[in-house]
Amino acid sequence: MAWCDGVDETRVLIAPDYVTSGKEAGHFLSLRHPKSGNTACYLYVHGGLLELNWFKQSYGSWFLGDYVCEDGSLYTATPIDPVFILLPIFDEARMKKRDDPGKFRQLDEIIHVDGYPGYQYLTSLAEVSMEVVCDFKEIGSMKFFRLNDSKVLRWLCYKVNQLVLTLPTLDKNYAAQNKKDTLVDAVSIVGEYLKEEPWLKLLCDKLKLSLQDVVNAPDTTILSSSVESDLPSFSAVQEKNGTEKRVTRSGRGAKKAKLETESHNIKDMFSRASRKGK
Repeated sequence: MAWCDGVDETRVLIAPDYVTSGKEAGHFLSLRHPKSGNTACYLYVHGGLLELNWFKQSYGSWFLGDYVCEDGSLYTATPIDPVFILLPIFDEARMKKRDDPGKFRQLDEIIHVDGYPGYQYLTSLAEVSMEVVCDFKEIGSMKFFRLNDSKVLRWLCYKVNQLVLTLPTLDKNYAAQNKKDTLVDAVSIVGEYLKEEPWLKLLCDKLKLSLQDVVNAPDTTILSSSVESDLPSFSAVQEKNGTEKRVTRSGRGAKKAKLETESHNIKDMFSRASRKGK
C-alpha cells in the first residue's frame, strides 16, 4: 500500500528550494525506516534523498504566503544521508553469520526488497554512496558489494564527530554543557536512524558510552537541514586526511546547562511576536 493511500486531505509540503526548481521530477518513495523497519515516506529528487515528516497541529492554522492550512498540518522534507536508509538492507543482503563477513552481492539483488519497489529508484545513488561502508569487487562489467563493519563504524564515528563540532554553535545550552554530554547527545541524534543491535551498541562501545545513557537522552531536534547539508562529506574528508577525525573526549567542559524547554510551536511563536510588538 502506498504511503498516501486513504489520505484525501490537502497538505502543505515545506521543502528545500531545489525540490521545486529545475526540470527533474521528484518521486515519493515508500521505504523502510532504518530504525523501526516501518514504512516511511521519502522524496527522491535531483539525485538526493529527503525524509518526509508529518507535523500535526491540533489547533490554529498556518499562513504560508496566500495559502492557509486550516488544521495546521503539513509535511516537511529534509535531506538525509542515504547510507542510513540503505544500511539495513545491505546488512541483511550479505547474510552474515557470526564471524563470517558474509557474501558479496550485486546491487540489483541487494535493493530488491519485497513490498518496497521504491528502492529501485535508488540504484545509482546506492552505487555511489555505499562505497564508503562496503567492500566491493568488479568482475567484468558487474560490481559486487558487501557491507564492512569496520567501515560502517568509522563512518558513524565521523557523523558523530561532525555533530559534536556543530551542536555548540547552534544553541547556548549545548555550548555550556561538558563534552561528554554533547557526545551523548550527538550519538543519540545519530541513533534515531540506527537499530540498537548491532550498530548503536557498537558505536557506544567504540566511544566508551553507556547504551542506556544514549537511549534515555532527551529528545534533540535542534540540528537544521541547512547545517547538515553544509558539512563536508565522509569521503571528502577521507581523501583529504586519509582518515576521519576522532571524537575527542579529553578536557573538562563547563557545567552542563539545563536543556531548553521553551516551546517552538506556532501558537507560542505568534504569542511571543505579539508581546514584543506591544
